[in-house]
Amino acid sequence: VWTHDPDLEEYTLYIYTRKKLSDWWMQSAYLDSRMPVAMYTSPGVVLPKMHFQDRQGQMRFAAKLIAGVLDFKSMIDSETLPVEYLGGKPLCMDQYYQVLTSCRIPGPKRDVVVNYAIGKTPPSHITVVHNFQFFVLDVYNSDGSPLTVDQIYVQLEKIWNSSLQTNKEPVGILTSNHRNTWGKAYNNLIKDKTNKESVRAIQKSIFTVCLDAPMPRVSDEMYHNKVAAQMLHGGGSRWNSGNRWFDKTLQFIVGEDGSCGLTYEHAPAEGPPIVFLVDHVVDYMKRTEMVRTPMIPLPMPQKLRFNITPEIKKDIEKAKQNMNIMAHELDVRVLNFTHYGRKFPKSHKMSPDAFIQMALQLAYYRMYQTCCPTYESASLRMFRLGRTEAVLSTTTESLQFTKAMDDPSEHKAALLDKAIKVHREHTHMAIHGHGIERHMLGLKMMAIEDLTSLPEIFMDTSFAVAAHFNLYTSQVGSKTDCVMCFGPMVPDGYGICYNPMDDHINFAVTAFNSCEETNATKLSQFLEDSLLDMKTLLEQVSKTQ
Repeated sequence: VWTHDPDLEEYTLYIYTRKKLSDWWMQSAYLDSRMPVAMYTSPGVVLPKMHFQDRQGQMRFAAKLIAGVLDFKSMIDSETLPVEYLGGKPLCMDQYYQVLTSCRIPGPKRDVVVNYAIGKTPPSHITVVHNFQFFVLDVYNSDGSPLTVDQIYVQLEKIWNSSLQTNKEPVGILTSNHRNTWGKAYNNLIKDKTNKESVRAIQKSIFTVCLDAPMPRVSDEMYHNKVAAQMLHGGGSRWNSGNRWFDKTLQFIVGEDGSCGLTYEHAPAEGPPIVFLVDHVVDYMKRTEMVRTPMIPLPMPQKLRFNITPEIKKDIEKAKQNMNIMAHELDVRVLNFTHYGRKFPKSHKMSPDAFIQMALQLAYYRMYQTCCPTYESASLRMFRLGRTEAVLSTTTESLQFTKAMDDPSEHKAALLDKAIKVHREHTHMAIHGHGIERHMLGLKMMAIEDLTSLPEIFMDTSFAVAAHFNLYTSQVGSKTDCVMCFGPMVPDGYGICYNPMDDHINFAVTAFNSCEETNATKLSQFLEDSLLDMKTLLEQVSKTQ
């Protein structure tokens, strides 16, 4: 709807239906994308290493985890999930109701997400995958009560013992392919009645649990990098990439070697609701002991069958090859910055998020001697069905600070303070619906839907350059000592996610190996040095005051 403001002598666009913008965003950012979801859009979450080294430990942990997610689900089902607030204002909780019992389904030109919880008889099963073999596990008793940890453990043991063969075709790896390729393979796969029923059982499940084989051993220094890669793509076809159904919204990953986390399909929700769920589950697992329950014999979990034709076998081989190229392509570095955490910038009356964003600007400037378009994700959940807006972190003030930092300037601390204040202003504008990116998206999508000519700005080179985000960043804070990770937005860029704890900060930095200009290890080192130098700068200023 266009309204003319005679005082301002300009046209202002008001998008009255937030749902329309949310739909446009979901389509353009996710469902229209033809790139694989693994690595390109689906984030991973790395949980702290668990101290089990055998399958009993793996089963026990997985059983508690499942019970924890079901406990969270009880709040969703009864609509008793407490409303979150930001700055005293309630946030839209819709995303929490989209992550369970939902799945992405490939289409020839655009995918869809289906939420199976909306119906007369919502599904009561999860899927468990082990050695590339999928099982339906009913997680509720006939009276509607959830299975206890003990009952789940027994069922997982049955699943383990029924899937010892390691030579099964990894049907799940098909979901890691380019969306058009997977769309064709999907239609081919579900022509068979048995296959269609098996696929539907996975799609309709509440969530998926992947019981992974142990990864190849690596040094302690490389461990977190390897686990982050494992969460993003499974490590390749030789390892656990076939032990997934990447279209499933929520997949919890429990490795036999103690590596744990999850991956999620990004279309229905952002990171914060996912880590809120993680925090709830971790907290639940801490307080839950194995409760002995009367052992009512439970039915054997149903193994899902697939009839593999020569054509499907060919599709699987192609998907394996593509996944191996992708896994080799992604460089993942987890930086556990232990020198200080969010308490330090707070002690200097600075926003921890803005402080970290300026450290990222400084690290990039030192590495490339220039700044770049930078995207930081901000929440629009103050609005009904709001998703995200972009905070554009590269500003005149951030560039002035980064240039001064390595010059003999006396005003470094003042420039840092100014850059942080500007970043805070931009963040405030973004979360209150005054950002630029979604406004531009709305204009563009309206022009497309109205079949009018696209406004010239969208064809302008400068617009394309400004939207080529070499730094694609997000703070996903969590009470749990975990870190989220995701791939870069552009081929010559970085994906950077961080979780600021009180006394340390967890970062995950990704880049593509095929790009000679980018190097995740090098940028991580510059980032660590920048954070240390900024601390030294503020401490020096404090001494002189």
